[in-house]
Amino acid sequence: MSATLRRYMTRMSAFVLMLLAIELIDEILFGAREAAWPLIRNDLGLTYVQIGLLTTIPALLANAIEPAIGILGDTWKRRTLIVGGGILFGLMWIFIGLSNSFTVFMLLSIIMFPAGGAFVALSQVALMDHNPERHEHNMARWTLAGSIGQVVGPILLGISVALGGSWRALFMFMGVVSIVLAFRVQRSSITNGTGEDEEAIGFIDGLRSAAGALRRLEVLRWLILLEFSNLILDILLGYLALYFVDVVRVSEAQAGIAVAVFTGIGLLGDALLIPLLERVRGLSYLRVSAVVELILFTAFMVVPSVWMKVVLIGLVGFFNSGWYAILQGEFYSEMPGQGGAVMALSNIGGTLGGLFPLIIGFLAERFGLNVAMWFMLLGPIVLIVGLPRVRISSTK
Repeated sequence: MSATLRRYMTRMSAFVLMLLAIELIDEILFGAREAAWPLIRNDLGLTYVQIGLLTTIPALLANAIEPAIGILGDTWKRRTLIVGGGILFGLMWIFIGLSNSFTVFMLLSIIMFPAGGAFVALSQVALMDHNPERHEHNMARWTLAGSIGQVVGPILLGISVALGGSWRALFMFMGVVSIVLAFRVQRSSITNGTGEDEEAIGFIDGLRSAAGALRRLEVLRWLILLEFSNLILDILLGYLALYFVDVVRVSEAQAGIAVAVFTGIGLLGDALLIPLLERVRGLSYLRVSAVVELILFTAFMVVPSVWMKVVLIGLVGFFNSGWYAILQGEFYSEMPGQGGAVMALSNIGGTLGGLFPLIIGFLAERFGLNVAMWFMLLGPIVLIVGLPRVRISSTK
């Protein structure tokens, strides 16, 4: 396997590696934050509802702002947006590391989320434009970089805690790294596909084109599938440490092991996905894995043994590999040459998905987290029902 990975690495240019590094940094921070929720909760005195609000409100507000950023990424200076977003993104993580209340944490997160959209999401668009013929394959590489970040994030958190720095020192350090990487982008060749100083189309025309795409059933399909699939991806990860601490009744350190198993085995699955997509159609794989995930997550919820739960959550992490990469790749293929519009529409769809953590938070507050976690079964169920039997696209 290591030889295969080395072969794939040699095929990637420095430009692609730079874009993948942006996703890596973003997911290191995300993975560390999700693993740190028990620590953050204790430090800031948060409730389940406040945690739900922190993971919902900034995302919802960002979804109202980022469509414009996406359209600008097609019609204005994409590189400028990525650099500016990266600097602001890094600064907000530094300030979050200094925050001392729910209100300050919330305000900084509200600024950080759309900054991350400009920095990270537009970098993904640049990667998709780099080779339009291999959307699924490059999305698989992007997802692998993110999975590595999700594994490394909790590990770095553990190191930071062991050294006495807690979650705060890690967030501040990674914020500085983000700013350094943003300046590296400034020296890159990212354009809108025309030129840094040219406009491909007008901003208003870009808005009209994106809005018109929402009337297409296939576009709506990929939006809905992406948001519901996230229930068994990032949203599950966000509540996993809390579930093991509050429901399974293990220590915070043991909960961190469960998170590491989920992300670590998921990393293996993401690595295996890259060569798999050379041999198997992505949608065929998704249909099988959705059924497997339905069974595995149900088993995870009902088995009483702590270590069986750890094993099962690892298998859940393995078989959800490729969900985001394949679905997002299909979405880009549905709208060729409109990467910024895909980002804009993804954020509109994210308004629906952004409500999920808040729903789970309220269900946990009212009925307990053990009951609320069952909501995540909607992820594989919607995929089983909604995936097309054949690839349909009017644009290809």
